[in-house]
Amino acid sequence: MFYNIMLHAHSGLRWLVLIALIIALFQTFSRRGTAGQIMETKSALFTLILTHLQLIVGIILYVISPKVTFGANTMSDSIFRFFTMEHFVGMVIAVVLITLGYSKAKKAELPFNKVFNYYIIAFILILIFIPWPFRALGAGWF
Repeated sequence: MFYNIMLHAHSGLRWLVLIALIIALFQTFSRRGTAGQIMETKSALFTLILTHLQLIVGIILYVISPKVTFGANTMSDSIFRFFTMEHFVGMVIAVVLITLGYSKAKKAELPFNKVFNYYIIAFILILIFIPWPFRALGAGWF
């Protein structure tokens, strides 16, 4: 029961993170190259908060999920390998990039360049490591 609630929360948050990230990318791209005072956009902060929330839910799922196993056959089974290593490591790297981008932007002369550069790399990583239904990993759209 708890596993299903967390799984649906994690899947639903995925869409909110992607939407917030796209909005933040558009806003930071439109302000790219403008110097002046350091301004933080609400969308970049909201994206940071959502990705950290998604990471917390993901770590809870990582601990309780039957798709995450540590055994002799983990690396030979593509589904177990994806959820045990690839998805987790890729998403942690994406969250670290979003965090670094936001924190470095607060200290930069051209803050939106920093946010955009880090966020676009994180966005690509997130798209790669989401268990999309067409990848046959046993995950759905929600």
